[in-house]
Formats: sequence, structure tokens, C-alpha cells
Amino acid sequence: MSTSAVEPGTRLAERFRLEDRVSESDGATLWKAIDEILARPVAVHTFGPGFPRVHEVVTAARAASRLTDPRLTQVFDAAEDEKASYVVSEWVTGDTLTDLLASGPLEPERAAGLVAEAAEALAHAHEAQLYHLCLRPAHLVWTTGNTVKVLGVAVDAALSGLTTDQPALDDAEGLGRLLYAGLTGHWPGDEEEGGLPAAPMSDGHFCTPRQVTAGVPGYLDSITVRACLPESRRGQGALTSPASVSEALADVARPMPIPIAYPSTPAVASASHTEGLDIAHRQHHLTVPAPPLPPHRPPSGGSGGSLNRVLMTVVVLLVIVAVGVGAWTIGRSLGSPSSTATPSAGGPTNSASAPAEVEAVEPERAQAFDPLGGGGEQDEKPERAPLAIDGKPSTFWETEGYSNAELGGLKKGVGLLLDMGKSMQISDVVATLADTPGATVELKVGDSPDLDSLKTVATEKNAAGKTTLTPEEATSGQYVLIWFTRVPADGGKFHGTIYEVVVHSPGSA
Repeated sequence: MSTSAVEPGTRLAERFRLEDRVSESDGATLWKAIDEILARPVAVHTFGPGFPRVHEVVTAARAASRLTDPRLTQVFDAAEDEKASYVVSEWVTGDTLTDLLASGPLEPERAAGLVAEAAEALAHAHEAQLYHLCLRPAHLVWTTGNTVKVLGVAVDAALSGLTTDQPALDDAEGLGRLLYAGLTGHWPGDEEEGGLPAAPMSDGHFCTPRQVTAGVPGYLDSITVRACLPESRRGQGALTSPASVSEALADVARPMPIPIAYPSTPAVASASHTEGLDIAHRQHHLTVPAPPLPPHRPPSGGSGGSLNRVLMTVVVLLVIVAVGVGAWTIGRSLGSPSSTATPSAGGPTNSASAPAEVEAVEPERAQAFDPLGGGGEQDEKPERAPLAIDGKPSTFWETEGYSNAELGGLKKGVGLLLDMGKSMQISDVVATLADTPGATVELKVGDSPDLDSLKTVATEKNAAGKTTLTPEEATSGQYVLIWFTRVPADGGKFHGTIYEVVVHSPGSA
């Protein structure tokens, strides 16, 4: 099929409908398309009759389709024949590194965290003998689901006809350039790249990040130099593979979503928090009013006038002393532990207006929960359950693959069960799901791990990405269950996926 014959509306493999032409170069065209069977957007490469590397691209895509790291672009389909050759892959939405640098360099730790994730992902690709070879800022994406994604492993090199005798070194240098860009907002190359200006030079060599941008930590400057600036190494050992870059960045904090201010307790308590502060403020002023001014008397002559002035002065001084003592007494009573430990009968306690501090509570363990599975093939990957509470947004637990969104009609639900170690109040649970919408998840809480004993306290439909499940009323229990009753499409199957779970509580029940 020639490029001219491929137009918007063309359907490939009777399921991929081309919609928008994104870019075209040397006979290869990138489209945004719709997978009509799974009802999701996909990226499709098509090739004109003169494109010389169709076989290489399709072969690379088929090899890349076996990669399982979620930080690497998924390849869904690839075909090569006389009528139509194409590659179908994941459609990724988010901000590229170029986008993130539009307003200047990133915070050093964030830049390092993004590249650390990319380095880990590429190290996994290299274990499968697959390489990138052309890393640019447009290939590193912070997705709308708050994860890192590296685009184009193997496929982009084949599209460009790139080969090398030292792929590990080339990808290590590419990662170093991405880190340099993140730290400085410049590209360490002879020309601009993706709108980033070329890095400044000194004595014929690129300046190090610390020479370009103030505040770059010395260790990140050193890692960048070791990865991509050989002229500035001065005896420092080179980083010669993605694995070595990943190891060098192993201790940096990984990028996380923008923090969200969670309410301390459900809605009523949240309102009490605001009102409590306001009430405490008003009580302070109402309890200790400003003393009234003494009545003004016109002065009279003689010793009587002097006596009156002395008396007025004494009265004012006594009032000031009384106000001071009263304020001290009230402040002491408000701050005294006994005032909350032994409240007066029938009266409100001070703690009623003080908000409970919400905090993240780490579960003692997580387990795949499949009480309706009947012990069949659907074991729901129990060995991966702890990955949902390991604090790493790149690792995940997922269900088995199903033939449709309703769990293949095999059961009503499946989920991830958290044991909190003891009964406690649950403010909310934040679960980071897969980017693809379509999941229906319920939050169930109780003091027994039996399904019938767990009460559904929140439900979210068509959920994707970071999902906050907040109980509608005060809820407590030892066991917290994230229960999928519907799962989204994922790579030709239907999976429920949880990258990370955070449970918030104002304290023990």
C-alpha cells in the first residue's frame, strides 16, 4: 500500500482505523489511530513503497513486543506484506523532557529521578539484546499517569537505519545527554535538539552541568561527566552501559506525582478542621476582651482633681494586670494535657475542635485476593502483590489476563488485600492504576479477611491513573481491599493493574 493510498479512515488488519497523520519522514508515516476492537488510541507507523528498511523495522518491532518493562513503549502488532506493512504500538500521552524544560532546567533531583527510571528500563531492554541508539528529549516522557515512559526502543533505530558496534556505550551516552539536558536546559551536541539550545563550550569542550547551572549537586555533575563528557572526566571511570548509569543513580529519589493535600478525615471531619481553627480563633478573642475605657470625666481644680487622676491610673493598672492574669490562665488551661484527658461532664472537649493529623500508614503485607476464582488457572500472580506497596512507582501487581472487561465472565471480582496489622480508621486509599481507563474499583474495609465481612465504602468507575477512594462515612478496619469488578484493556487482554497503594489514616480506631 503506497503512502498516497493510506489516508485518514484507512483500516489496517480490519481493526486499526487511521485518524490523524502525526509526522512523516523518508517514506515512514506516524499516525494516531483507533483500535476499534479494544476502543483505545494507538500509534501506527506505515511505510511508502520506497521506504528501504521495512523488514528491519518490522523485525525490530516484533522483538520489542516481547519486552515487559512498563516504562518501555509496548508494541501490539507488526506486519510486513506487499499490500500493507505497519507497526502498531502504545499511544503515550504526557510531557516529553522537551516539554518539561520549556520553562528552564528541572530541579536536579527530579531530572536525576527521570533519567534513573529510563536507565533501569533500558538496562532491561539490553538484557534482551535490544537497544535504543538515538535517545533524545522527545523519547523521555512523564506520562499523564505519573510514570516514566521511554519511547522507541529498537524501532526508532531501525527507522533511522542506525547501527553500532558499541550499543551499550551509545545508550549510556544518550542517558548522560538526557541528564545534562534536565540539569541545564541545554543539549550537549553540536546543534539544537528539540528546541533546546546547544550546550556552551569552554576550550573546545562542553561545559559541565555545574558550570552551566548553579546549584547542580557535585555527584550529579560527576555522573553526567562520566556518562557523556569524556574530555572532562579527569581520571573518573566512564559509565559504559545503561546498567552502570542505573547503578550510579540508584540512590536518587524517583519522580513522584505533585503532592495532593488530603483531608484529615471524611468530609464532616474536614469541615470540623476548618471550623475548629476558626472557632479557636474566635474563642480567644471573645474570652479575653479588650478592657473598657474608663468614663471620661472633665478635670476639676484643686487636690480633688489630682486624687481623681491617681485613682484612674490605679484602676487602669489593675485592669491591665487582671487581663494579663486572665489570659495566662486561659492559655495554660488550653495547653494543659489534663484539660483533654479529663473533660468536664456534658461539656465539649478541646480535642473536638483539633483536627486529627492524617498520615500514610504502611501495610504489613499485601496479597492477591481471589476468593471467587475456584482455585483454577486464575491465580492472580500472588508473588507480585508486594510490589504494589514497595514505594516504587515503576513496579506493579496485576491480575491475570481476561478475555473481556468483565473478568471473562469467570467471577464477579478480584483484588489486592492489604493487612494493616491492626484495626484503624481509614481516611482514604490512593491507588495508582494503569493509564488506560475502564476499570471499576471498589474499596472494601473490615476486621476480617473474608469477602462477606468486608464492607464496600467507596466505588470509582472508569478509573485510570492515580485514583483516590474516599469512604463516604467514618470507616475503620484491619483489612483494606481494592476490588476490581471490571478491568481495562491491556496488550490484547484485560488486566487490573496497581502500581502503588497508599493508605491514609488519622490514627488507630
